[in-house]
Amino acid sequence: MAVVHAGPNDSWHGVIQSGGRFPPEAGRYHLYVGLFCPFAHRALLVRHLKGLESLIDVSVVMPYPKGDDRGWPGWRFPATNDEYAGATVDGLYASKYMHDVYFKADSEYKGRYSVPVLWDSREGTIVNNESAELLRWLPTAFDDVLPQEGKKHEIDLYPSHLRDQIDAITEWMQRDLNTGVYKAGFAETQEAYDKNVPTVFAGLNHLESLIQRNGGPYILGENLTELDIRAYTTIIRFDAVYVQHFKCNLGTIRANYPVIHEWLKNLYWNVKGFKETTDFRHIKENYTKSHAKINPLAITPMGPYPDVEEGVNLNFVELQPGSIRHPLVLERQAEIYN
Repeated sequence: MAVVHAGPNDSWHGVIQSGGRFPPEAGRYHLYVGLFCPFAHRALLVRHLKGLESLIDVSVVMPYPKGDDRGWPGWRFPATNDEYAGATVDGLYASKYMHDVYFKADSEYKGRYSVPVLWDSREGTIVNNESAELLRWLPTAFDDVLPQEGKKHEIDLYPSHLRDQIDAITEWMQRDLNTGVYKAGFAETQEAYDKNVPTVFAGLNHLESLIQRNGGPYILGENLTELDIRAYTTIIRFDAVYVQHFKCNLGTIRANYPVIHEWLKNLYWNVKGFKETTDFRHIKENYTKSHAKINPLAITPMGPYPDVEEGVNLNFVELQPGSIRHPLVLERQAEIYN
């Protein structure tokens, strides 16, 4: 049996599966998230897309304050559900902080008090707190107990005929986009910033042409896959936060990437679950009020407006792909993807 949690410096790597330590059961598991966090957003999206709302309850931490440079005391729950719209009390233990939940699972835990966390209320421990692992197995974990009416139980975000493509794209998407914006945004030297920003836009250039080439409306064409979740949770935050707060300002999604823009609008407006799990106040106030080194006055910009533009053109083949033609971006793009 695989080790779920090797020690105080390790994450939790459990899996919900029939016949295993954590079998699928309605009401047994609880999901802790922050609406600001792109990685927690992945798990929240799966919960909506697969119709798991009645099976897994959710508690939502406040978007700020985060704590000191070491992350202490970390994310806080509101005292009441009315304190901050969208945030909730800890529905299981009325904890004050997210670290209280971690210490219930391991009193000696030394890692980060991150979200998402999937909790097993029967054993009183964490099942898994790694978003990439949750994104991979959570979509099918409850198929045996999901109501069969409707088609949500049939949604396959990791179909066998696309797995090679998904795995290959995941590698560069995680490296260049999902974590790339953080490498640029948290750079503490000009050299580090100059190195990492072109990589982000090289990744966006590549994604733009990929969606157009596959004909949309999703990254791999007609199939909604985990790639769309991975990309959405980063790109929905791009114009709202990463452009100004992380200085990823060589371009914007809405002005420079017409294909990605239509892909994003389609998910937000037309695919149930994406708009419902996106909270721009939580997103913007988390970044702007949690990073004192980057934004010492904690002022949150009003724009862009609107949060997501309306009107969707699904004729992806006829869209003319955009790109950022900065020399360093083109050089990085040729180096990484060609």
